[in-house]
Amino acid sequence: MSARRWLVRAASLGAALGLSQLLTSLDVNLWLRFEQFPTVGEVASAFADRLGTGPYWEDLGHSLRRIVVGFLLAAVLGVAVGTAIARSRWAADLLGPLVEVARPVPAIALVPVAILLLPTNEQGIVFITFAAAFFPVVVSTRHAVRALTPVWEEAVLTMGGGRLRVLFSVVLPGALPGIFGGLSVGMGVAWICVISAEMISGEYGVGYRTWQSYTILDYPGVFVGMATIGALGWLTSTAVELLGRRATAWLPRPTAGGTAGARRAAFPGAGRAPVSRGSDPAAPHTAVTAVPRKEPVS
Repeated sequence: MSARRWLVRAASLGAALGLSQLLTSLDVNLWLRFEQFPTVGEVASAFADRLGTGPYWEDLGHSLRRIVVGFLLAAVLGVAVGTAIARSRWAADLLGPLVEVARPVPAIALVPVAILLLPTNEQGIVFITFAAAFFPVVVSTRHAVRALTPVWEEAVLTMGGGRLRVLFSVVLPGALPGIFGGLSVGMGVAWICVISAEMISGEYGVGYRTWQSYTILDYPGVFVGMATIGALGWLTSTAVELLGRRATAWLPRPTAGGTAGARRAAFPGAGRAPVSRGSDPAAPHTAVTAVPRKEPVS
């Protein structure tokens, strides 16, 4: 990324912080009420104080562990179930209706189910995190696999490849862009639900600590928790995106030249004039000029 783009992003964030500081320091109370909001300086001071305490880092570790475990389970099972539904008629008939019925239920509504089903709150929060990320991964994988052209599969079968060779050489690599799109969405939804679950039934974690700050009217602490959640969500989503870029490095990428640059990267010979036979390879490329045919003389 160029320095100019980094500068634009930093300026956007700085403008938002400056506007927030202005509204809260002046106690603006028009249609929106900012008189009880802490200023950016107060939040920064509370954030600096929290960084030097052990409970802050313990809460961070608890939330990250829950996210990692729940998200990895959702990624593995979601890709497997989505691929099975897209490739197998039996799986589509058996699992498809269950997925479509359970998918609209918000993951946070499963908190009572998790409390009754699992023996500890920790396992219940991981289960809710898994449920939140599972369905976006399933749906994106199913659509990505179904969108693949059958020509690639037929080519592998013609060359003697079996079902496993088709799966690991054609289906999964071809569906990777769509799969990682679902993983990115699933990561964001997982953070929303893990924080909500920590607020409702957790004993540790960023969500639990943010809710505790609200109950004792520690508003700078609430905003510290919100900033921490946003930073963690941004870092984990960026990690998923970078992993997706490495896994799909074979795809053409836009270059500085925009669409034309991407087309040249995908097709190195595009836009070049053909070289006439017998021309000097060291000479500049010249277009072949069609010579009009002469009609035979009667």
